[in-house]
Amino acid sequence: MKTKEIFNLAIKMGVEADFRGKEGVQKFLERKRKKYQRLSGKEKEIFDLEALENPFLDSRIYHIAEDKEIKKVLAGISIEVEELLLAKELKDIDLVISHHPLGKGLANLTDVMELQCDVLHYYGVPINVAENLMKERIDEVARGIHVMIHEKTVDAAKLLGINLMNVHTPADNLVAKFLKNLIEKENPDTLEELYDLLLEIPEYKRAAKLGSGPKITVGSRENRCGKIALVEITGGTEGSPKLYEKMAIVGIGTIVSMHQSQEHWQKAKEANINVLVAGHCPSDSLGMNLFLDELEKRGIEIVPCGGLIRVSRVR
Repeated sequence: MKTKEIFNLAIKMGVEADFRGKEGVQKFLERKRKKYQRLSGKEKEIFDLEALENPFLDSRIYHIAEDKEIKKVLAGISIEVEELLLAKELKDIDLVISHHPLGKGLANLTDVMELQCDVLHYYGVPINVAENLMKERIDEVARGIHVMIHEKTVDAAKLLGINLMNVHTPADNLVAKFLKNLIEKENPDTLEELYDLLLEIPEYKRAAKLGSGPKITVGSRENRCGKIALVEITGGTEGSPKLYEKMAIVGIGTIVSMHQSQEHWQKAKEANINVLVAGHCPSDSLGMNLFLDELEKRGIEIVPCGGLIRVSRVR
């Protein structure tokens, strides 16, 4: 496989795992195409044409130094200049894959946050409520991202002659689907049962040993879960803290989160919603591993770095 084929596989897997379903993803892209058609000539000149085909603009190919068959990949949760220097030192790395977005992918992180509206709607929150509250949060995140220096790591990859890409929301979709299927199958009754269920997953068990595993942050082990929702696993970054009250109204009793800010924790507590924070590093690792396993099946060697807890499920 070459870099573009690997990237296309990631997008395909991300769509297949998406809460919106393939039809919902296509509707999302169609809205983008209609928006593009309405633009003026000057606006079209700066429009990101990849938006017409790629539903996950936080996932990109940043540089192809050599369009060759990929035999060995250096993969990490966060890839920065030091990981690129490591790839150069190892000499036989053909491609570096980051989970977290870089460059243009980071600049467009908010583009994928609309997905959260559909996830919330899946669990019963009216779509109009989800969209209005998420719009405020999306605008806030966009302002924060705008001040960042996005291209630093991408520039380094170009100077070092390294193939570089990232897989963000597709991997987050994979972990969300994995956890959703597992929770629905096992149907844990209490927070303790839900916590123990996560610890059966190797990435979470290894993270727990390192001090970064799952934690019950709102509620006690004896609390019954009620309706469990995976509303804070995929969709770019944290949604609006104003949504917890709306989740409680529609009967959500427990949320499984990848990570939570203090404000989000406080609002969830006020809404009497149990919170199990699964953990940022192990959750990202699980999603990436589900993707990287597909590369391993195709004979590509995976070298983990940058916080990736590598667990292979290839037999």
